[in-house]
Amino acid sequence: MKRRFRPSGLRWSSGAVVVAVLTFGAFIHSATAQTRFAYSSGQPLSPAYEGWWPNDDGSATMFFGYMNTNWLQEFDIPIGAANDIEPGGPDQGQPTHFYPRRNPFLFTIRVPKDFGTKELTWTLTVNGKTEKAYGSLKTDYQIDPQVISTEVGGDNGSLRDELRTNIPPDLKVEGPKQRSLKVGETLSLVAIAGDPDNIPARRDGKPQPGFMGPAAAAASKPDRPRTAAAVAPNPYRPPVAVTSQSGPGLRLSWIVYRGKAEVVTFKPDQMKTWTDTRAYANSPWSPPYIIPEPPADGKWVTEVTFREPGSYVLRAVASDGSLFTYDNVTVNVAPIGGTR
Repeated sequence: MKRRFRPSGLRWSSGAVVVAVLTFGAFIHSATAQTRFAYSSGQPLSPAYEGWWPNDDGSATMFFGYMNTNWLQEFDIPIGAANDIEPGGPDQGQPTHFYPRRNPFLFTIRVPKDFGTKELTWTLTVNGKTEKAYGSLKTDYQIDPQVISTEVGGDNGSLRDELRTNIPPDLKVEGPKQRSLKVGETLSLVAIAGDPDNIPARRDGKPQPGFMGPAAAAASKPDRPRTAAAVAPNPYRPPVAVTSQSGPGLRLSWIVYRGKAEVVTFKPDQMKTWTDTRAYANSPWSPPYIIPEPPADGKWVTEVTFREPGSYVLRAVASDGSLFTYDNVTVNVAPIGGTR
């Protein structure tokens, strides 16, 4: 039963009533203007052009991701009219499975040095609505590793200049790129990842696999010089970006890049690669969350099973908390009584 508030023993003048009404109306308008709704399903999926950077050979790398405005609903959109990148498409390596919320810098497209003023257009259609992202080499869209880190809240949202020369993690998945098995069988995946420059370093100061030391890291990337400051403690805390924050430290997760994710089981459970900011979620953006220590040898072993036949693309995502490196494995799953 609803309770009504009825004032007693109060006297109002007409002027006071007008002021009260106007004040209340302004409050309601302000509250309405600031209201933000969260939806579990039924909302649009938007492709995102994240920006580009130049390569040494004159070509450029474009970065794409997406925003699924739903918190629970995931989508499977086959390559075609509803999931198309043009010109040159429809298939240019984009995902067909879409997790909830923000999935930034998820894949790249390399364009030639004569790309000029042309555009790449990624089109997604879901829940009856079509959204497009337009990729171009306009100077306003040029980015660097620090920009990527800032956009994903890397290094706890730090804006320090050292992140401009950050090297992405090394990553290699052992074994063939094509695997076959039957429904219910277990596939063992071994991914080896390392952080060659230890940028950004773990806050607890513990070593990360793959760190070669400042001199070796600088030699491996002469166009991005390194100094001892990369690993030395710094008492100065630089400005912090206003965004969802992720702690520093090497980590690796598997995702379903193409295929029906709900019928795929990973063991152990994989840390989320999408920005789940809800408390106590298995996500680096979730408070409170401490990045687990990586294996000492940099080797992550994961077991995968499939409950339905089909073709799946699994993607290993290695991150140092600011930049990402990917490696894919295609798995063809036959029915229980079928042929591999």
